[in-house]
Amino acid sequence: MHDGNGSTESTEVMVRKRRKGIYILPNLFTLAALFGGFYSIVMAMDGRFGLAAVGVFCAMVLDSLDGRVARMTNTQSAFGEQMDSLSDMVSFGAAPALIAYEWSLRGLGRWGWIAAFVYCACAALRLARFNVNTSVVDKRYFQGLPSPAAAALVAGFIWLMTELGVRPGEDLWLTWNQVTWIMFAFTLYAGLTMVTNVPFYSFKDLQMKKSVPFAVIVLIALGIAVININPPIVLFGVFVLYGVSGYGVYAWRKAKGQHSSVISTSTDEPDERGLHK
Repeated sequence: MHDGNGSTESTEVMVRKRRKGIYILPNLFTLAALFGGFYSIVMAMDGRFGLAAVGVFCAMVLDSLDGRVARMTNTQSAFGEQMDSLSDMVSFGAAPALIAYEWSLRGLGRWGWIAAFVYCACAALRLARFNVNTSVVDKRYFQGLPSPAAAALVAGFIWLMTELGVRPGEDLWLTWNQVTWIMFAFTLYAGLTMVTNVPFYSFKDLQMKKSVPFAVIVLIALGIAVININPPIVLFGVFVLYGVSGYGVYAWRKAKGQHSSVISTSTDEPDERGLHK
């Protein structure tokens, strides 16, 4: 027979044994992505805007890896999901807004910091909506422009202008006033597109574990080679195309009389037709 105290102690021991720690591998990638965003902010404060933009793109690469690493190693956790969202808010919300403001939006006065704040607020709203809509959104599409792509639009434009030699206070093929208003437009477009219901392809239905034709590997190698020819121009061009692709999908669905929302449009998702209204 066991007395009451012995039973309680054994139960506590079993609970302690079941208690899990934090998975280190995927969270290392998340922390590295967070560092990329923090590094970008520091570089922008030092006036090194090319490095600041590169930091955002590095954070994008690392952010795309942490989830995949977690799934491949079966180390998904609620802690990791929350950590990822907080890291994204810094790297793809606060960092691009602050870089854009320091680079040129400061010259617009009140309008400049309003544009930067709108972008930052929209990034927060987009991440919060993503977290709560995970179970009802068609996994093939993002609901609104994903925050890494929005950050790439803002940081990519700054990187491109920096590589072309456009600096604050200098008049080249574009006056600085024109560049500032273009930056203003890009910042607002990227921010507001994050909180729309426009569908953007997520590439999540691509199976990395399946075998592919040899030609696919050749195309990937060619793509890497093209990017290396001039990374700022190529990457910025790619994300500009992606940033407008959602509106093309939206218009095509409207023309076909299909649901334009990505809420529960997949047969693999729960039926939430009421959310289309």
